[in-house]
Amino acid sequence: MEAAVRAQLTKALGGVRGMVEAAVPTIGFTATYVAADELKLAVGVGVGAAVLLLIVRVAQRSSPQFVLNSLIGIAIAAFFALRSGKAEDAFVPGILLNAAYGAGMLLSIVVRWPVVGFIIGSVTGDPTAWRSDPGIVRLCSRLTWLLLVPCALRVAVQYPIYLASGDQSGLLGAAKIAMGWPLQVAALAAMVWLLARGRTPLTRQT
Repeated sequence: MEAAVRAQLTKALGGVRGMVEAAVPTIGFTATYVAADELKLAVGVGVGAAVLLLIVRVAQRSSPQFVLNSLIGIAIAAFFALRSGKAEDAFVPGILLNAAYGAGMLLSIVVRWPVVGFIIGSVTGDPTAWRSDPGIVRLCSRLTWLLLVPCALRVAVQYPIYLASGDQSGLLGAAKIAMGWPLQVAALAAMVWLLARGRTPLTRQT
């Protein structure tokens, strides 16, 4: 079971390439705004970087899923920033999304339907059979906590920066990049470590 879940989690995060593709548009947006102090130019660079990554994916005939996620994310961020005229507002959707993810995962743990359990369900072929095994429920709860922590940390750090007076877009961009895929890699490493300690048999439903 642990080996199967490790493989599914790696696939869900998109691997190294998927995480880099998620970071590039934000890096482009932030670096351009800090250097040029021009919001529309920064938005154009961020969206353009996402579109370029999408073109590369299509040309290579590989899955565009993670690039599309990045493109949608930067497009929503651009809408917020352009609507208000404040670069720091580009980071509001990410803060809200992390808060929603964190709250959703916490609720799933409390009601004993941890979200990682559905990854196990995709492996076994039955989306809910895992709940009949208390050991697997406990394992999934621990794994879900490890996914929840990065979301909580991002909100705890980035929201106060957003509320601070003055243009905080440069600091928010740096925080978003530093707390993006590096935190995801750290969370995945912790999950792999936890999974490596277990030997739960995998029973496929027929």
